[in-house]
Amino acid sequence: MADSKLILILGDQLSLSSPCLQKIDLQNDRVLMIEAAHESTTVWSSKQRIVLFLSAMRHFAEKLKVLGLPMTYLSLNDPNHSGNSIVVRLASYIADFRPKQLVMLDAGEWRLNEEISAFCKGINLPVSIIEDPHFLCSRQDFKAFSKGKKRLLMENFYRLMRRRENVLMDGESPIGGEWNFDSENRKAFGSKGPQGIQQPLRFVPDSITQSVIQEVSQYFTNHPGSLHTFAWPVTREDALAALQDFIQHRLVTFGAHQDAMWTDEIFLSHALIASSLNLKLLDPREVIESAEAAYKNGSASIQSVEGFIRQILGWREFIRGMYWADMPSMKDANHFEHTRPLPLWFWTGKTQMHCMQEVITKTLEYGYAHHIQRLMVVGLFGLMAELNPKEVSDWFLSVYVDAVEWVELPNVMGMALFANGGRFTSKPYVASGAYINRMSNYCKQCPYQPEQKVGEQACPITQLYWNFLDKHEQDFASNPRTTLMIKNLQRIDSTVRDQIRTESQTILNNLNAL
Repeated sequence: MADSKLILILGDQLSLSSPCLQKIDLQNDRVLMIEAAHESTTVWSSKQRIVLFLSAMRHFAEKLKVLGLPMTYLSLNDPNHSGNSIVVRLASYIADFRPKQLVMLDAGEWRLNEEISAFCKGINLPVSIIEDPHFLCSRQDFKAFSKGKKRLLMENFYRLMRRRENVLMDGESPIGGEWNFDSENRKAFGSKGPQGIQQPLRFVPDSITQSVIQEVSQYFTNHPGSLHTFAWPVTREDALAALQDFIQHRLVTFGAHQDAMWTDEIFLSHALIASSLNLKLLDPREVIESAEAAYKNGSASIQSVEGFIRQILGWREFIRGMYWADMPSMKDANHFEHTRPLPLWFWTGKTQMHCMQEVITKTLEYGYAHHIQRLMVVGLFGLMAELNPKEVSDWFLSVYVDAVEWVELPNVMGMALFANGGRFTSKPYVASGAYINRMSNYCKQCPYQPEQKVGEQACPITQLYWNFLDKHEQDFASNPRTTLMIKNLQRIDSTVRDQIRTESQTILNNLNAL
């Protein structure tokens, strides 16, 4: 077809404002969306994650059809274009349609960009990969920010973005007199637990989502997780409602206790919009504007609003920049050369450690855990138990509904596991069971004692913490951020240190038995 373009829309690019959808020639061009089983098996994706992506894609495709765009949608069981991978199914469709050019946005995964580019080059089909304007910081802008810096710090980037976007600013100064209220946002709940938090809006599966649930139950039977709790936003309308629900009812309680955890409390005051942002059902600009408006109209404190905006304007944009700056080497990073396999209970939650049991069980059930549960429970254990970073990263990508590689990989490899050697973090995030005890009620229901370093009732988290410090004593002693940890280690009697080493080695050799 003369001058025809094939416009490929990937599963995490569900925005009508995509530049790929502008100026379509309705007579000659074609929009293509592809479901591919391979994308759910590159890692052992959870059923919740698969349903979210497929349902959101199908709803978006229906919207494009209603708008009159020339649309082809290849579902999982489409008989005309067989194959498991996006590239194989794309090749089959191109053979029929014979476009003169392929147009697409940057994929959220380095691998997919490379595979599609290589395929197009192999058949001499011009391909135009457009940078995704969803993000506030372009890859070129991030490159300029990072030029000449060996270590990149999110705080510097965040301040730059605040100034550039004029967010929570009073002229050249930050509103409230501080750039960062993180120190005021780390409170634990009292003995009564969380109080006065309104349950988040959840979405009853419509006919499209119910159909997807049936298909996933049929085609991905052995994949982890449960589907009876599925209630995530799958349309822009749902996503906007979820955002408004958070701004109106939970932003006010978000700040002070955003790091706190509590047994059987899944969502607490968290926004639950990460999956909608990462599918592009929401734009970060409208999210930031909504939160800033809540501060200006007096419905939420500067501590809550700043803490939330920092996650969107600061961390999310920064992490995306780091992903593209450090790929593909980031995927194989292993600073500590850890090689232990993932314990089997990561897929069941059946462990005696109540903190891990609680987080993993709920993760498999809902496809969700908040950032401290991910970083300071699962990630903490993964680092100190010397688990293979790639296996841990693949698990995170598999089980969380909001996981797309550009955001998941740097968070796990850099933040949680220090596998990239501190490229954008100043120290490994390690802590004993005392931290989890302080920030949750998990330890009250656990057979292990967080304060005990040795013995049958010693907390494995605590033992592995001291063991980890012992193994890396020299390196940690020279880091100002970890010097105090080493001083505390050096106060431990040598006999006890020997016992910590022995008992920790037993733990490490028998991780499946925890």
